[in-house]
Amino acid sequence: MKRNDYISWDEYFMGVAILASKRSKDPNTQVGACIVDNNNIILSTGYNGFPYGCSDDEFPWEREGEDTKYNYVVHAELNAILNARGKSLSGAKLYVDLFPCNECAKAIIQSGISEVVYLYDKYADTKETQASKRMLQSANIKLKQLVTDKKITIDFER
Repeated sequence: MKRNDYISWDEYFMGVAILASKRSKDPNTQVGACIVDNNNIILSTGYNGFPYGCSDDEFPWEREGEDTKYNYVVHAELNAILNARGKSLSGAKLYVDLFPCNECAKAIIQSGISEVVYLYDKYADTKETQASKRMLQSANIKLKQLVTDKKITIDFER
Protein backbone atom coordinates (compact mmCIF):
# COMPACT_ATOMS: atom_id res chain seq x y z
CA MET A 1 0.00 0.00 0.00
CA LYS A 2 1.19 3.49 -0.77
CA ARG A 3 1.78 6.18 1.86
CA ASN A 4 -1.15 8.41 2.69
CA ASP A 5 0.74 11.15 4.51
CA TYR A 6 2.50 12.67 1.49
CA ILE A 7 2.32 16.42 0.90
CA SER A 8 0.11 18.09 -1.72
CA TRP A 9 1.51 19.91 -4.75
CA ASP A 10 0.66 23.23 -3.08
CA GLU A 11 2.56 22.22 0.07
CA TYR A 12 5.49 20.97 -2.01
CA PHE A 13 5.87 24.16 -4.06
CA MET A 14 5.34 26.40 -1.04
CA GLY A 15 8.08 24.36 0.64
CA VAL A 16 10.36 25.12 -2.32
CA ALA A 17 9.52 28.82 -1.97
CA ILE A 18 10.28 28.74 1.76
CA LEU A 19 13.53 26.89 1.11
CA ALA A 20 14.47 29.56 -1.47
CA SER A 21 13.80 32.24 1.17
CA LYS A 22 16.58 30.71 3.26
CA ARG A 23 19.05 32.09 0.67
CA SER A 24 18.05 35.68 1.46
CA LYS A 25 20.61 37.62 3.44
CA ASP A 26 18.06 40.20 4.58
CA PRO A 27 18.31 40.35 8.38
CA ASN A 28 14.63 41.23 8.83
CA THR A 29 12.49 39.63 6.15
CA GLN A 30 13.23 36.55 4.08
CA VAL A 31 10.79 35.82 1.25
CA GLY A 32 10.95 33.07 -1.37
CA ALA A 33 9.02 32.39 -4.56
CA CYS A 34 8.55 29.42 -6.88
CA ILE A 35 6.90 29.49 -10.32
CA VAL A 36 5.45 26.29 -11.78
CA ASP A 37 3.71 25.40 -15.01
CA ASN A 38 0.45 23.51 -15.53
CA ASN A 39 2.35 20.19 -15.43
CA ASN A 40 3.77 20.91 -11.97
CA ILE A 41 7.25 21.55 -13.34
CA ILE A 42 9.29 24.25 -11.64
CA LEU A 43 10.11 27.05 -14.06
CA SER A 44 11.96 29.34 -11.68
CA THR A 45 12.64 30.33 -8.09
CA GLY A 46 13.71 33.54 -6.41
CA TYR A 47 14.26 35.24 -3.09
CA ASN A 48 14.62 38.83 -1.90
CA GLY A 49 18.08 40.26 -2.32
CA PHE A 50 20.25 42.67 -4.26
CA PRO A 51 20.65 42.45 -8.06
CA TYR A 52 23.56 40.51 -9.59
CA GLY A 53 26.81 42.38 -9.19
CA CYS A 54 25.59 44.42 -6.20
CA SER A 55 27.47 43.13 -3.18
CA ASP A 56 25.36 42.44 -0.12
CA ASP A 57 28.37 43.59 1.89
CA GLU A 58 28.41 47.02 0.23
CA PHE A 59 24.71 47.90 -0.01
CA PRO A 60 22.57 48.80 3.01
CA TRP A 61 20.31 46.39 4.87
CA GLU A 62 18.87 49.16 7.05
CA ARG A 63 15.11 49.72 7.06
CA GLU A 64 15.25 53.35 8.19
CA GLY A 65 17.46 56.32 7.45
CA GLU A 66 18.75 58.13 4.42
CA ASP A 67 19.88 55.08 2.43
CA THR A 68 17.83 51.93 2.99
CA LYS A 69 17.52 48.47 1.48
CA TYR A 70 14.22 49.47 -0.14
CA ASN A 71 16.09 51.39 -2.85
CA TYR A 72 18.00 48.28 -3.93
CA VAL A 73 16.35 44.97 -2.98
CA VAL A 74 14.65 42.90 -5.66
CA HIS A 75 11.64 41.08 -4.22
CA ALA A 76 11.37 37.29 -4.43
CA GLU A 77 8.50 37.36 -6.93
CA LEU A 78 10.29 39.68 -9.35
CA ASN A 79 13.52 37.71 -8.94
CA ALA A 80 11.67 34.49 -9.82
CA ILE A 81 10.13 36.14 -12.90
CA LEU A 82 13.49 37.51 -14.01
CA ASN A 83 15.27 34.22 -13.23
CA ALA A 84 12.92 32.47 -15.68
CA ARG A 85 15.12 34.09 -18.34
CA GLY A 86 12.44 34.48 -20.99
CA LYS A 87 10.57 31.20 -20.45
CA SER A 88 6.87 31.57 -21.03
CA LEU A 89 5.09 32.08 -17.73
CA SER A 90 1.67 32.23 -19.34
CA GLY A 91 -0.80 30.30 -17.19
CA ALA A 92 1.82 29.55 -14.52
CA LYS A 93 1.32 29.55 -10.74
CA LEU A 94 3.43 31.63 -8.40
CA TYR A 95 4.00 30.33 -4.87
CA VAL A 96 5.22 32.94 -2.39
CA ASP A 97 5.17 32.96 1.37
CA LEU A 98 4.33 36.69 1.72
CA PHE A 99 1.49 38.26 -0.31
CA PRO A 100 2.98 40.27 -3.20
CA CYS A 101 3.38 44.05 -3.06
CA ASN A 102 1.93 46.37 -5.71
CA GLU A 103 5.19 46.53 -7.69
CA CYS A 104 5.44 42.74 -7.85
CA ALA A 105 1.76 42.53 -8.77
CA LYS A 106 2.50 44.56 -11.90
CA ALA A 107 5.26 42.13 -12.91
CA ILE A 108 3.06 39.12 -12.12
CA ILE A 109 0.29 40.46 -14.34
CA GLN A 110 2.62 41.41 -17.20
CA SER A 111 4.39 38.03 -17.12
CA GLY A 112 1.16 36.09 -17.71
CA ILE A 113 1.08 34.26 -14.37
CA SER A 114 -2.54 33.23 -13.73
CA GLU A 115 -2.52 32.23 -10.04
CA VAL A 116 -0.81 33.35 -6.86
CA VAL A 117 -0.68 30.99 -3.90
CA TYR A 118 0.53 32.68 -0.73
CA LEU A 119 1.04 31.65 2.87
CA TYR A 120 0.45 34.84 4.85
CA ASP A 121 -0.70 38.41 4.30
CA LYS A 122 1.30 40.35 6.89
CA TYR A 123 0.72 43.76 5.26
CA ALA A 124 -2.96 43.30 4.30
CA ASP A 125 -3.97 46.71 5.64
CA THR A 126 -1.35 48.73 3.74
CA LYS A 127 -2.16 50.84 0.68
CA GLU A 128 0.42 48.89 -1.34
CA THR A 129 -1.12 45.49 -0.60
CA GLN A 130 -4.63 46.81 -1.20
CA ALA A 131 -3.47 48.18 -4.56
CA SER A 132 -1.84 44.84 -5.31
CA LYS A 133 -5.06 42.93 -4.61
CA ARG A 134 -7.08 45.37 -6.69
CA MET A 135 -4.77 44.98 -9.70
CA LEU A 136 -4.47 41.20 -9.42
CA GLN A 137 -8.23 40.75 -9.10
CA SER A 138 -8.89 43.17 -11.97
CA ALA A 139 -6.50 41.11 -14.13
CA ASN A 140 -8.42 37.93 -13.17
CA ILE A 141 -5.47 36.37 -11.39
CA LYS A 142 -6.61 33.73 -8.95
CA LEU A 143 -5.49 34.38 -5.37
CA LYS A 144 -5.35 31.52 -2.91
CA GLN A 145 -4.07 31.43 0.63
CA LEU A 146 -2.49 28.08 1.46
CA VAL A 147 -3.83 26.76 4.73
CA THR A 148 -2.13 23.64 6.01
CA ASP A 149 -1.30 22.03 9.30
CA LYS A 150 1.73 20.21 7.88
CA LYS A 151 5.21 20.80 9.19
CA ILE A 152 8.17 19.82 7.06
CA THR A 153 11.63 19.36 8.49
CA ILE A 154 14.66 19.14 6.29
CA ASP A 155 17.31 16.92 7.78
CA PHE A 156 20.56 16.47 5.91
CA GLU A 157 21.38 13.35 7.86
CA ARG A 158 19.86 9.98 7.14
